[in-house]
Amino acid sequence: MSKIQEFNELHTSSDLLFLGNAWDLLSALLLEKAGFKAIGTTSWGIANTLGFPDGERIPFDKHLAIIQAITENVNVPVSADIEAGYSEAEDTIIQHVLQTANVGVAGINLEDSLKTKNGLREIKDHCRLLTKMRIALDQNGFKNFFINARTDTYLQSNFALSETIERAAAYVGSGASGIFVPGLVNEDEIKEVSSTVKVSLNVLSVPGLTNCEKLKEIGVTRFSFGNAFSDQVIASIEKNATQLVKGMDTELLYKH
Repeated sequence: MSKIQEFNELHTSSDLLFLGNAWDLLSALLLEKAGFKAIGTTSWGIANTLGFPDGERIPFDKHLAIIQAITENVNVPVSADIEAGYSEAEDTIIQHVLQTANVGVAGINLEDSLKTKNGLREIKDHCRLLTKMRIALDQNGFKNFFINARTDTYLQSNFALSETIERAAAYVGSGASGIFVPGLVNEDEIKEVSSTVKVSLNVLSVPGLTNCEKLKEIGVTRFSFGNAFSDQVIASIEKNATQLVKGMDTELLYKH
C-alpha cells in the first residue's frame, strides 16, 4: 500500500486521526516512536528552527529540505504544511505542490489566506487553484493525494460560520480532500460544519479544545496541535538555558 493510500485510509477509519506535528527530523522520529500514525509538519515550527518567523519568510527550498528529511526517515505518512504555497502565482504554487509531492509526502495543507495583505483569496480564485492543483497531481502520478484545504475564516472573517460552510463546500467541489478550520472551537458550530461538509474535518488544538474523544463525538475526524508542541520545547530550552547561566551549575541537566 502506498503512503497516499495509507493516509487516505486513516481519514476513513472509525478512529479520529490524531496527527503529531513535527518541525525537524528529530521531532518527527520521536513522534513516530511515541505511536503517532501520521506526521504533519508545522510551518511555524520549521520557520523557528531556521531562525525565522512564520509566514513564508524562508526560501521554499529550505522549507522543503526539512520536509524531505522527515519523509525519507519515518515510516508513517507525512502531510506537509506549505502555508499558502509560497507564491501568489498559481503556476508557481502548483509547482511547489508537485515538488512537495515528489519528496514522498502523502498530502499537504494549503491555506486561503493572503500573505502580502490581510484577507482571504476570493473563493473563485482559490477554487480555480485547487482544480488546477488536483489535475496536475493526477497527471503526475499522485492520484488521491490528500489536499487538506485550510480556510482561515475564523481568523479573519466577521461571518465565520456561514463563510466557512460556503468556502468548504466550494473547495471540496474543486478537488479538496478535507477541510481544515483553525479557530473553529464552538461545539455547536463544529457539529454544523462537520454535518454540512461531507469530507474530513480537521480542527486545531487550543486551550479548551484538546480531547480527541470529545472531538470525535461532535464530528471531527482529524486533529492537530500545530506549533503548540514546538513552542513548548523552545520555552523549555530557553528556561533551562537561562537557569544554566544564572546558576552556573549543570545539575538540572541530570534531573528527569
